[in-house]
Amino acid sequence: MMGQFEIRYVMGHVEVFDANGCFCFSADNMAEAVEELREEGLAA
Repeated sequence: MMGQFEIRYVMGHVEVFDANGCFCFSADNMAEAVEELREEGLAA
């Protein structure tokens, strides 16, 4: 289900966007972003 999101590296952190390109949240790194998506039930 994570394919519905795009994770972009921006100035030393990552930003997560939904399938429509809308900003969802930022995280310090990729692992933190994936964990946040999992906690929200949005990633396997």
